[in-house]
Amino acid sequence: MKKLLSLLAVCLLFSFIPVKKQTVILFGDSITQAGVNPGGYIVKMGELAAKENKAAEYDFIGAGIGGNKVYDLFLRMEDDVLNRKPDIVFIYIGVNDVWHKRSYGTGTDADKFEKFYTAIIKKLQAQNCKVALVTPAVIGERTDFSNELDGDLNHYSSIIRRLAEKNKLPLVDLRKSFLDYNKQYNTENKESGILTSDRVHLNEKGNELVANEFWKVLKAM
Repeated sequence: MKKLLSLLAVCLLFSFIPVKKQTVILFGDSITQAGVNPGGYIVKMGELAAKENKAAEYDFIGAGIGGNKVYDLFLRMEDDVLNRKPDIVFIYIGVNDVWHKRSYGTGTDADKFEKFYTAIIKKLQAQNCKVALVTPAVIGERTDFSNELDGDLNHYSSIIRRLAEKNKLPLVDLRKSFLDYNKQYNTENKESGILTSDRVHLNEKGNELVANEFWKVLKAM
């Protein structure tokens, strides 16, 4: 009886010890910067966690800056990510690396994109962070591949998929998810308004889809 009471006391003691939250950083550009706003995908991830009684397990932090490309992430990684001692980091970048090549001539060539991306992965892993990769979703939502930058987006997404496979890392394949969704719901082949407000940035449905895709991968990590 005494042993049983002692065991129960130990169980009760441990049941009151708070679970250490895992710090999850979403690292990216303006899409992630907006993700911390009401209705943003990072806020919605917190809501999904609460819905599944997991809010006490995660602390979600957005580290997005508008206009950022992969080398911007590399340069600010120490201050904006590593100093926060994250447990998990999602790397969500690539749209501006493609988009700015055509718009401003300041994008990132594919070979440099892969090198910087690889350097980010290695630096995060050296700090014992779990890492998840994310493909860029869309620059235009037409489903017949008539968006001007579809070819480049597919190429850069393939680079990220290859890095995920090579490094055995989880992947959030938004490029595929957005195309699948648009094929089903964008029956008029619209350029925007299905998952984005302006061909790139997320509307309510887009934030919801991204949050769900991230959440599925996070729970499996």
